[in-house]
Amino acid sequence: MQIEKYKQFNDIILLIKQARVKAIGSVNREMIELYWNVGCYISTRIDESVWGESVVEELAEYLKKTEPTLKGFSDKNLWRMKQFYETYKNDPKLSALLREISWTHNLTIMSRAKTQEEREFYLNLTIKEHYSTRELDRQISSGLYERTMLNDVKLSAIAKEKHPDIIKNFRDNYVLEFLGLPKQHSEHTLQKHLVKQMKEFILELGKDFLFVDEEYRVQVGNSDFYIDLLFYHRGLQCLVAFELKADKFRPEHIGQLDFYLEALDRDVRKPNENPSIGILLCKDKDNEVVEYALSRSLSPTMVAEYQTQLPDKKLLQQKLQEIFE
Repeated sequence: MQIEKYKQFNDIILLIKQARVKAIGSVNREMIELYWNVGCYISTRIDESVWGESVVEELAEYLKKTEPTLKGFSDKNLWRMKQFYETYKNDPKLSALLREISWTHNLTIMSRAKTQEEREFYLNLTIKEHYSTRELDRQISSGLYERTMLNDVKLSAIAKEKHPDIIKNFRDNYVLEFLGLPKQHSEHTLQKHLVKQMKEFILELGKDFLFVDEEYRVQVGNSDFYIDLLFYHRGLQCLVAFELKADKFRPEHIGQLDFYLEALDRDVRKPNENPSIGILLCKDKDNEVVEYALSRSLSPTMVAEYQTQLPDKKLLQQKLQEIFE
């Protein structure tokens, strides 16, 4: 009886938390709407030559003097509001997304993304993944937009068949600059650093990944085998086994991973879950060798590479431009 009462109490707590989230969201949308309208007003007055640029500084001083309790209306912020309005005024689809994230998130995307396509990408991703400002900033620095557009995932045919949405959830390149690894390092060192920095690793992988364990033991016959890292993917509803290779991909790596996936599907996977996926995360790979190695694989496997430093965004942008041209 007491347990049931506490359950009912928790129902009330849930209602309170849901109401708070809605209230915060409502306040944020109203604030963004205000900044949009202020930006529109300033932009229109300047365009019509009713105001000169010096008037914005005068406005900031006037607001400070007459409404001292108002915060966030310095001349610098007023110019940002004008830029905010002008950046999105001709794009109704994006202007609707703006209300779903904070002003700080909006400023980060507006100042760092160079095209409307890139801004749309980060707006949608911030809403979907609930990024903090720091997480969003890191994703932009890692060239996530460019890497996603250039994504060329190498995976087996069975992976596409069993998981039609797999390409949306994995990339052929992962940036692990947060590990602080030296150029030469072992697989053991890579694994230990990834576990230690698991929050950052999941940010790079995507927040649908749930970490299960390191050195996950599977028993086959009288022998024990250990999977480097095991995850569960909420969206795909399956186990994901990561095998780490601190050198270049070799075809024989596939056989080991296929074996692990067979063990997981026979002995670990639950009836309601989809077939397990295997990821070989290598320091380097030759795409043609990968394609040959995966062409006859009967398991949902893919090969990706990792880098231990932030990529050169200019180089990524150049590659992207070449493809579009």
